[in-house]
Amino acid sequence: MKRLSLLGSTGSIGKQTLDVVRQHPDMFSVAALVVNTSIDTLEEQIEEFHPLLAGVVDEKAYRLLKDRYKGQTKLVGGKEALRQAAVLEEADMVVTAIVGAAGIEPTVHAIEAGKTIGLANKETLVAGGPLITRLCEEEHVDLLPIDSEHSAIFQCLEKQERSNVDSLLITASGGPLRTWPSEKIAKATVDDCLNHPTWSMGNKITIDSATLFNKGLEVMEAHWLFGFDYDHIKVVVHPQSIVHSMIQMKDGAVLAQLGMPDMREPIQYALTYPQRVELAMKKLDFLEALQLDFMPPRYDDFPALRLAFEVGRAGGFKPAIFNAANEIAVYAFLDRKIAFGDIYKTVCKVLEQAETEPEFTLDNLLAMDAWARDKARAVLG
Repeated sequence: MKRLSLLGSTGSIGKQTLDVVRQHPDMFSVAALVVNTSIDTLEEQIEEFHPLLAGVVDEKAYRLLKDRYKGQTKLVGGKEALRQAAVLEEADMVVTAIVGAAGIEPTVHAIEAGKTIGLANKETLVAGGPLITRLCEEEHVDLLPIDSEHSAIFQCLEKQERSNVDSLLITASGGPLRTWPSEKIAKATVDDCLNHPTWSMGNKITIDSATLFNKGLEVMEAHWLFGFDYDHIKVVVHPQSIVHSMIQMKDGAVLAQLGMPDMREPIQYALTYPQRVELAMKKLDFLEALQLDFMPPRYDDFPALRLAFEVGRAGGFKPAIFNAANEIAVYAFLDRKIAFGDIYKTVCKVLEQAETEPEFTLDNLLAMDAWARDKARAVLG
């Protein structure tokens, strides 16, 4: 029985992780659940899964839940909820399904506590790649990818000699604006961007899919997960989202991982690795009509992807700044305070203000993240 601590249990990945747990009650139990504000859903999850600990990061929401909850599960509020869930002695594996840089600290705590990490928070590696990978090596902790693209690459790389692999091919749906004319893209509305053609995701990641910032973050995550330099990581637009990613071998062969656009498959593989078990979901059927299209990204129309490669190569704290400024701009866009095209402009302006970087420590990383957010807010006025 593998005991899970789930950070972000009411988000898209969190709910699908719990669906996997429902399907395999003999394999998994839930040791801890943590949410930001969604206490009604959290109460339902507590009633169903009976965790030892439940946390609410938002202090006001925590107080509301504490005043009315009468059950046996221990309640914790604030950022301390993330820390306690990450290091909970009874948990074997920590699934980091919270969005944004908020995932960095609890992931560090979980690694230091020797927990296996199911990583669905790409920002942890984007911003803290040098620190996270070093800690995993020192603590002998497995970092298992949950993002569909990185799970696909992880599966394709199994039992392959790395010296025989030429490059990683990360697929991108192209997002909801993929076919829009260039002159129209900058004027896209929030509703336009949230209408993703193939995936059902949270609002922030869906906007990132529309700008291709998300794919840029995935490029940087792949660099740290698999140790390939940026000259050997490529992005291919694949609108059907059936081929989740590929690797190209030096002899010309291409190995791909295919499946329906359903996050439960990569989630389950991370939870059961190295085993595979049955999963109740719609399976890919090659006897049905199946069309697979591939094309290069439109770098000029979606410049965030090109910028991500530049930032990744620059290294240091630049990726953390890139990520933090984007988070602030995306939420401003979701609040309808700025135009779609202002997201990219904001990130560029913040990066231009970055100065000499200090030593790469957790404290300095968090300080740089806070600095970038303040600068982004200033840029946005």
